Amino acid sequence: MKRRRLIAALALSALLAAACDGSGRDEAGREFEIDEVGFVTSGWKTDFSKHSVPLSEFASGGPPRDGIPPIDQPRPTSQTEADEWISDREPVLAVEVGREVRAYPLQIMVWHEIVNDTLGGRPIAVTYCPLCNSSLVFDRRVRRRTLTFGTTGNLRNSDLVMWDRQTESWWQQLSAEAVVGELTGTRLRVLPSQTLSWADFRRLHPQGDVLSRDTGVERDYGSNPYAGYDQPDSDPFLFEGETDDRLPPKERVLAVFAKRETVIVPFSRLSRQPALEVEAGGVPVVALYKRGVVSALDAPSIEGSRDVGTAVAFDRRVDGRALSFEPRGDGFVDSETGTRWDVAGRAVEGELAGERLAPVRHDQQFWFALAAFVPGARIER
Repeated sequence: MKRRRLIAALALSALLAAACDGSGRDEAGREFEIDEVGFVTSGWKTDFSKHSVPLSEFASGGPPRDGIPPIDQPRPTSQTEADEWISDREPVLAVEVGREVRAYPLQIMVWHEIVNDTLGGRPIAVTYCPLCNSSLVFDRRVRRRTLTFGTTGNLRNSDLVMWDRQTESWWQQLSAEAVVGELTGTRLRVLPSQTLSWADFRRLHPQGDVLSRDTGVERDYGSNPYAGYDQPDSDPFLFEGETDDRLPPKERVLAVFAKRETVIVPFSRLSRQPALEVEAGGVPVVALYKRGVVSALDAPSIEGSRDVGTAVAFDRRVDGRALSFEPRGDGFVDSETGTRWDVAGRAVEGELAGERLAPVRHDQQFWFALAAFVPGARIER
């Protein structure tokens, strides 16, 4: 087991190097070395005396600070232009703020991990950790100031550790919390988002725009620098300790967060039962699953990767009445009124047409990562 993990770690170190500038230097061009704690401390203004987790839990992922460069000046483009380089089944992260909606293709996110953007007048950070397959969107405003984020080059439980340029505090992506530095203990507000196929995004959001490939750096967008990483039974990269064996380490799961309870719904179950009713923190929730979305971490070409589907979660109550759903055709139908709903939780035809289900905070990622940060999560068998 240890030998297999070492081989995997060495292979992924090479992949991570391919995802950064490969210089072996920090963002100022200085050579860097790994300190005894397992990561680089020189050059940081971070207050390492303040931390909510042991510093020994951090490990260098290979690239230096911002070696995997965030996108600080994102340029949106039209759906017509994006059609030339995104295939129908490719995954995009759909973010809606106010009346604006934007797609963030994972073929771009896999190379950058963070986008500092503004949408609907709100400063947001769109993040994706390939090693955990976790996508989260945050409000960048903290204590009356707007933060901008970068990649520290470090991991904790294999998950992306971000830093903000204003205080150089370190932030854990999956927990949305500052864990080292001045802002330790502060949490970012998580905003709703959905992973959709490009075809579904176009259909559901015809007025939405798209993050452009014009990022300011040259990357092989459309290719997957983590080819072969997406195997359910394979070991995660730079993960210390034992993984929770209730599910395979890289089983895709839908995590539903409601009133301090986290409920896990494995994709393996959703693929058999695409409309599943669960209760999370006393909230009646429906988890909806839809095929037609390929993995960003499977084949060398994302377009040629296997179909893994996507999942979302909504409060299934409308005007105080809990509805029951079943899949039908390209969408879902509720048993109470026969209204047809789409995967975005919108009633598109029938008695309740025009209604919209309220999203429940949820995200999807590999099981090992969620279990490491939320060990008390309940699995919906």
